[in-house]
Parts: sequence; structure tokens; C-alpha cells
Amino acid sequence: MNIRNQWPVLPIVAGLASGLLTGCGTESGDAAGDGSNVVVGMSDDVLATDPASGYDPGSWLLFNNVFQSLLSFPKGATEPQPEAAERCAFTDTQTTVYKCTLKDGLKFSNGDELTSEDVKFSFDRMLKINDPDGPAIMFPMLDKVETPDEKTVVFRLNTADATFPSKIASGAGSIVDHTQYDADGLRKDGKAVGSGPYRLDSFDDGQAIFSVNENYKGTAKVNNTGVTLKFFDGDQTALKQAIQNGDVDIAYRGLTAGDIADTEKADDGTGVEVVEGSSAEVQHLVFNMDDPVAGKLGVRKAMAHLLDREALIRDVYQGTATPLYSIIPAGIAGHNTAFFDTYGARPSRSKAQAALREDGINGKVKLTLWSTPSRYGPATDQELNAIAGQLNASGLFDADVKSVPFGQYEKDIAAGKYGVYVKGWVPDYPDADNFTGPFFGKGNVLNNNYDNGTITGSLIPRTAALTNRAGTDKEFGELQDIVADELPVLPVWQAKQYAVVRDGVYGLEYCLDASTVFRFWELSKDA
Repeated sequence: MNIRNQWPVLPIVAGLASGLLTGCGTESGDAAGDGSNVVVGMSDDVLATDPASGYDPGSWLLFNNVFQSLLSFPKGATEPQPEAAERCAFTDTQTTVYKCTLKDGLKFSNGDELTSEDVKFSFDRMLKINDPDGPAIMFPMLDKVETPDEKTVVFRLNTADATFPSKIASGAGSIVDHTQYDADGLRKDGKAVGSGPYRLDSFDDGQAIFSVNENYKGTAKVNNTGVTLKFFDGDQTALKQAIQNGDVDIAYRGLTAGDIADTEKADDGTGVEVVEGSSAEVQHLVFNMDDPVAGKLGVRKAMAHLLDREALIRDVYQGTATPLYSIIPAGIAGHNTAFFDTYGARPSRSKAQAALREDGINGKVKLTLWSTPSRYGPATDQELNAIAGQLNASGLFDADVKSVPFGQYEKDIAAGKYGVYVKGWVPDYPDADNFTGPFFGKGNVLNNNYDNGTITGSLIPRTAALTNRAGTDKEFGELQDIVADELPVLPVWQAKQYAVVRDGVYGLEYCLDASTVFRFWELSKDA
């Protein structure tokens, strides 16, 4: 998702389930866990409480805890498993008909029964509203949703999509109460009615308060009495002080690399510690292929030969990220090292100069790198300035950096005003498809005027049709090689995921994995 995106080399991801999915985990019929209320601090904003709109990390954190999806990702898992559904499966060999049967006795937090009508309403509503800041973009393949009876939902797809189970297991698959939401418009009151482990009691600019949903029936076992989510609106210093002072129990997303490093180096007895988890978050430089400067392949190749990722990780991120050498991150099935193989790991001025000369460029390349200060991590401006410094040190570039607020940034990118700009990505689901289709498929989210017929016409459709995800490695390898040759983007880093926790708070390690699901219910705290 388009950071919506922010900050390990992951274990190898298993293929998606292709047959009948059966339940796993412990059913939760209990009211609440034995622990106390847990306070979580976060620098990200929650931009929406309505699942038809939110497509950012903060909003999906809310969705994953307040709403149920038919399927979900259990802790540490990369294959979706039944949640509101009893079972789901493709019923045809073309992976175009997907059928789910709901569990018995599902209810929303307000006591209303959850039936197949609510599931159909939720998907139909999301697609009809088609909010530009919402997840409808994930479902171009969804033709219609049918409800033969109260417990059965049938999804009919217009193209094969073996990753459809993962898509509906994400925040985009959140089920809403059809009696509580307008079919034609977004909910504006900041309230939410779902059937997940928590209910949203209140939401304002400063915090959101969640209590345990006594009507929840699913796989999550709740280990606390509720969660308070405090918003720090990008104020990293305030978030750091809050965790040190005990005003929050967990600091999640937004601490600087220096804060993380300082905490790790601190002597025992500080009362806080760093927890590291896996992440598939990535960051790229994006090139506008119609730009008079960045649109020249020689310029892009020269930048690829000059980028020193190791220096960026050392000097800017203090080891809290890893160099990224392809568009599919390490740990995701299908990953290769196309950019390492093509451009190497060490900067080469001679190769950069040769690339420019081959394209008829003899003078210094004047270039602006466009940034936005916090949306893709608190060190983004610092990183872009470091990259400009690397380019200029070669004597081949005259590069500068301009940073603008995110709202203006997105508008200018859509208008084609920038030649080179930064984009981050937190995956919607842990599959190579989510690092390729949104970037290089039709209507891609990068707005960089790149289109390759082999990718859009052959490779993406072929990979989407294969239920055996391990069988997609060849096609994804070819796709990554094409991108490395044509350079519509330049991968920079892959995140490590960190949070800081106070003594006496437990379960955080179950909230930091490649699924990007922050599971409130896994958290507990000494009374």
C-alpha cells in the first residue's frame, strides 16, 4: 500500500493455500483477557475509520482490530486462514470463483447478526464509492459478489487471481454492518461498527480508545482489557519522551534510527527495550518516464551506478534497514537480486559516466530529487540529501533536494511535475504480486508513465493465475530483470521493523511480522 507505507530480512515465505482452507487458532468466546489496558503511542495518523476509505498504515491498524475479514493472517503466518469464514476455497481450476461459508453465530459489536448480506454489502459499497484514498484499487478483478444463502458468499472474478484470498484477508476485506453504513457515501462521524476483537469507543485527534468486543467470535484470544492508541502526529521527540516517562507502554512506528540505536545501547535498568520484528516495507526512487531529464535511460543508469546503499544504511539509518537490490524484497518468494547483478553494490563513477555518454550526455546533469518530510519515514529528507551528495560527489550531477508536504506532493506527482521522487510501500499482503502489480500493472500507483507490454500483458496475468505461488519464481524473476534494465524505479532499502516497549508489557513480538498486522489482542501488561 502506498504509505500508507513505513520501516529485516524475512524468513522465506511459503506459497499461498490453494485448496480448502480450514480453521486454525483458538476460538475466543471470552469477554476479555486478564491483563490491564495497554497504551500504544504512534506517530502515524489514522486517516480513516471507514474501511471503504483508509489505505494507510494507521487506518489498517484500526481496521485489523475493529473489523473482521473472511480470512486473516495468524501471527507469524503468510498464508491466510479462516476468520469470519468457516472455510473458503476456489471452486474452479481457473481461480475465478471463490466461495466462503460463514461461521455460525457471528455478531457485530452492536449485537446485529453478521450474514452474507453484510459481506456482499461491504465489497459492493467499497467498489461503488471507489474512494481515491481507499482500497478499491486492489479489486479490479472482482466482477460480482453473490449470496446464495445467509451463510454463503461467492466471489466471481473477471480474471484469474490466485492471490485473492490474501487480498480479502487484509484490511481491504473488512466487513461492515449494512444497517450502519451508507451504501453510497463514507461515514464521517469517526465511529465504527465491526465484528472484530475490539470495539472503537472513541476517536479524536489525540487518541483512540478500544475496548474488548464481547460479541466477537473468531480466532483471536484477547490478552488485555482494552487498548488506548495515542497519536503523536509525527512528533518523534514527544513519542520518545512518552515511552521513557511511562506515558505509553509501547512506542510503535515513528522513532528515529538514532532513538532506536540509543535505546539498544542503553544500560539495563532503563525500563525500556527494543523489539525487532520482520518487515517487507520497501522504499524506491521513482522516475517520471516522460520527464526531459529523468526520462533519459542514461541518467537513470548513472544514478543506479552511483547509489551507495551501504552508506545510506550506515550514516542515515544507523543499521535499522538493509540495502534493497530488487523490487521484490528479500524474504518474499520470487525475490532476486536484479539490481545487484546489473549495477553492483559498490558505486562506479566510470560506469555512470559511460552510461551518460552513451546517451549523448556530456555536461553535468541538473536534477531535483523530490521528497516529503515524514510520510515515508522521519529520515526521508536526510536520506534524499545524502543521495544528492553521492551524485554530486561524482562530478557528473548537479542535484538538489526539495521537500513538500504530502498533500501537495501527491498532487504534483499526479500532475507530472516531478522527475525523480521517493515512494515507500508497506505490503497489503506478503506475496510478490503486491510488489509488482500495483507498481507496473495497469493504472499503477506510482504515476510515473511507465508501461511495459510484456509485464502488463503476460507476466502479471500469468503469475496471478498460479495457485502454486512457488511456481511463479521464473516469471517474477523475468519481471525484476526487465525493471532493472529499464529502470522506472530504483530500489533503495528494505526496512527492519522496530518498536520500543516498557518492562512488564508482553506479546509485542507477535505484532511485528511480514503480514503488517498489529494484533492488539496479543498484548498484555502486568496489573
